[in-house]
Amino acid sequence: MSVLQTLKERSNNTCELCSATNDLSQYTIPPSLNENVANDILVCKTCLDQIEENTEMDVNHWRCLNDSMWSEHVAVQIMAWRMLQRLRNEGWPKDLLDMMFLDDEALALARATGEHEDAANKIIHRDVNGVILDNGDAVVLIKDLKVKGSSMVAKQGTAVRNIRLDRENDKYIEGKVGAQQIVIITDYVKKL
Repeated sequence: MSVLQTLKERSNNTCELCSATNDLSQYTIPPSLNENVANDILVCKTCLDQIEENTEMDVNHWRCLNDSMWSEHVAVQIMAWRMLQRLRNEGWPKDLLDMMFLDDEALALARATGEHEDAANKIIHRDVNGVILDNGDAVVLIKDLKVKGSSMVAKQGTAVRNIRLDRENDKYIEGKVGAQQIVIITDYVKKL
C-alpha cells in the first residue's frame, strides 16, 4: 500500500490538522527527505498553503489545532506544535503549547526547523543571489564541486531537490546528488 493510501486510511480521508475533506495531499514534514507514514501527514490545500507560507496566515483557521495536537500520530503532533509556535504571539496558541507534551525525540524533530525561535535569532540561508532558502526547496549548482571524501564531482547545472538546512550554519545545506547525500555551501547554489 502506498504512503498516500495509508495516510488516507489512517485519517478517514480528512485533513489531519483541520478535518477538511477536500483537496487533500501528502505532506512530508521537514527536515525529512524520505516519504513514509512516520514522517508524513495528510493535509488540505488551505493548511498546506499556510504551512508553506504561500498565503497569509489565517489565525482562526488554526484553532483546529486544539483537537489535532492530541493526535496519536507523532508527525501530526509535530506539525501542530510548529504551527502553534508560529502563532504563539496571538495568545491562545501559547496556552495550547503549555498543555502540549512531546517526548524528547519528537520535540527535537519539531525544533529542527527553528519555528520556536524568535525571528531575530533564526539562521537564514540564502543562495548566491540572496534568495532565502527553505527546507524542501530545489536548487541548482552554479559550478562544478568536488565532493570531499569521494572521487565524485557534482557538475554545474545539477539540480538538488528537497534540500535540508543546517540549523547551526547559514552557509550549509544538505541534499542528494545522485544517490549520495552531500553538504553544499550556499554560495554555490541558485534556487530553482
